[in-house]
Amino acid sequence: MAEFDAVLFDLDGTLCRRTQDTQAMYERAFELVGETPFGEPAALWSALEGPPDHDDRIGYFGAGFARVAAQHGRTDVDPIALGRSLASVIENRAVTLLPGTEAALESAATCGPMAVVTNGPKDGQRTKLDTLGITDRFDSFVYGAELPRAKPHSLPFDRALEELGVPAERALYIGNSLPYDVAGAQNAGLSAVWLRENSGDSAGSYEPEYVVDSIEELPSILRGER
Repeated sequence: MAEFDAVLFDLDGTLCRRTQDTQAMYERAFELVGETPFGEPAALWSALEGPPDHDDRIGYFGAGFARVAAQHGRTDVDPIALGRSLASVIENRAVTLLPGTEAALESAATCGPMAVVTNGPKDGQRTKLDTLGITDRFDSFVYGAELPRAKPHSLPFDRALEELGVPAERALYIGNSLPYDVAGAQNAGLSAVWLRENSGDSAGSYEPEYVVDSIEELPSILRGER
């Protein structure tokens, strides 16, 4: 018998991944502002500091472009314009479920109610859920970008637990970020499953209750086999 009465999920990188061609998206951002592309998408992602600032996505992307531009001697470009164009070409419908997600959701549903707790804004995240066809599987949706505090603050988790009517010690959260998902869940008193990107990755100073390499492993946790 499962020891949890509710299961909460992160969205991006946990239930789904983007399918949009990032190279084409990157080049299109430059095309829209009439600039010759420099750098690569991976360099931009590395140049972005922390999670997206949903109150200022353009400034967030623009700061990343400014850092990449400096590395390529392109201080003549307008990084804010590039940030604006990149934000305009990101397609939230270009997503697909990660392998094992359907089975994980079915298993979680046998425990009790389920929730999505994500830091993303409602419009974009709801578009993903609808596109994936899993919106009706959940009983609560909490969007950190719409709250005064997002993950790793406990507020998003507290809000979900209140809506589900389940105490924190009886709930499990699964996410792919140590500093936001694991830390946030544990700050709120939930047990945490860390979905690591690569087998063998270390949790460092974090101590998730469970570590998995695929969401396919969630059912075994819920069955009490781990």
